[in-house]
Amino acid sequence: MDFKIKFGTDGWRGVIAEDYTYNNVRRCAQGFASYLISQGKQGARVIIGHDKRFASEFFAAAAAEVLAANGLYVHLTNRPTPTPVISYAVVARKAAGAINITASHNPPTDNGFKVRDENGGAIDPDGLKIIESLIPEDISNVKIMAYPEAEKAGLIIMFDASPEYIEHINKLIDVEPIKAAGLTVMVDAMWGNGAGWFKNLLEGGKTRVIEIHNTRNPSFPEMIRPEPIPPNINVGLQATLDNQADVLLILDGDADRVGLGDEHGTFINQLQAFGLLALYLLEIRGLRGPIVKTLSTTTMLNKLGKIYNIPVYETGVGFKYVAPKMLETDALIGGEESGGYAFRGNVPERDGILAGLYFLDFMVKTCKKPSLLLKMLFDKVGGPHYYDRIDTPFKGDRKAREDAIMASNPASIGGLKVTELVTVDGFQFRLEDGGWMLIRFSGTEPIMRVYCETTHADKVQAILQDGLKIAGIS
Repeated sequence: MDFKIKFGTDGWRGVIAEDYTYNNVRRCAQGFASYLISQGKQGARVIIGHDKRFASEFFAAAAAEVLAANGLYVHLTNRPTPTPVISYAVVARKAAGAINITASHNPPTDNGFKVRDENGGAIDPDGLKIIESLIPEDISNVKIMAYPEAEKAGLIIMFDASPEYIEHINKLIDVEPIKAAGLTVMVDAMWGNGAGWFKNLLEGGKTRVIEIHNTRNPSFPEMIRPEPIPPNINVGLQATLDNQADVLLILDGDADRVGLGDEHGTFINQLQAFGLLALYLLEIRGLRGPIVKTLSTTTMLNKLGKIYNIPVYETGVGFKYVAPKMLETDALIGGEESGGYAFRGNVPERDGILAGLYFLDFMVKTCKKPSLLLKMLFDKVGGPHYYDRIDTPFKGDRKAREDAIMASNPASIGGLKVTELVTVDGFQFRLEDGGWMLIRFSGTEPIMRVYCETTHADKVQAILQDGLKIAGIS
């Protein structure tokens, strides 16, 4: 039996050439093909796309050969394509789903295999378990049709997913006022799929877009990984100051997540960004509808829910939980702590490009720079909220560690009284100020994360350190 493939929060990721091999990608593709056929999707169309990581286009072609051999019609992107563009192609082309070869924000050693449903969104946990169960134990049980043969038979067609997505985006937002505003927009593409997108969408007016890290380089120089958080974004923040830009937009490796920096070269963290985007939709665009948030993101959304009299739903971490809840509730916005946000009218998928355009529109409509928009949000929710996160590798038995955390029963954390323990996903200790501390094991890496949000700036590090002690790391 070959390597056992386990699907995590958003598919499968592994180390290239160690466990992430052509044969293992083919096995995953066979599992997905068998899943689609079991759902009555014989002969259906499937989208396959990829990012700019090492050999991603070749892994995508290997997956296409397997789907074709199973009688599925593959529409394969003709170049590295942002994840939200791939997801929209599912809807635009009435496909049964998608495979995306990407490891998103993981280190350069990794690659990944994501799957999407007919809505372009993440497949729910039950569906992922079925796909995982259908992955053959070894390559001998995988059907493969050579690429030239499949292409000749019309089972693999290469296409450009960009025009359909751009037409769709222009229905969701009028970019002309942004183009005319005369902004200087710094964009850090993090060597990924988002390179060129803001420049192409906003060219032709007074607004100027300056890009950095906008070529292909799978080693991701000047950052640890293409994740839009410090220290990976420090070069972009400095470039914002050097170019006297009005805002910094940061896209992760596959452009489904966005990070923000203000005009002073200060990072606007992911929780603040989520709050700002929700405020924009509610206050500036006057829209109403539920908010879907993972429990690892901001309580500012709960406060906005009360102010605007809209429901707020909390889910486990990952879009495999967020996307189904958004569809169920017709949510206005959904998102998670990692910087991924989805919007009504679009596919139920993180979209860093649309999120960035919405933030620029927020600036234009209010004539405010990012620091003043953040003040506007804090004034609305009763003051600043402070957030931080520590990621640490862990060794030993995970179950034993989880049992110890469950039994810890702390009366206070960081000097704040614990009011509740929530175990929807990990261990979230809710605190007397309305804040929280969460201990959670990553679904994609051997990493444990400790997060917190509080209204007390001076308690952030104390909360995180107490979280590490509770988790048995000190």
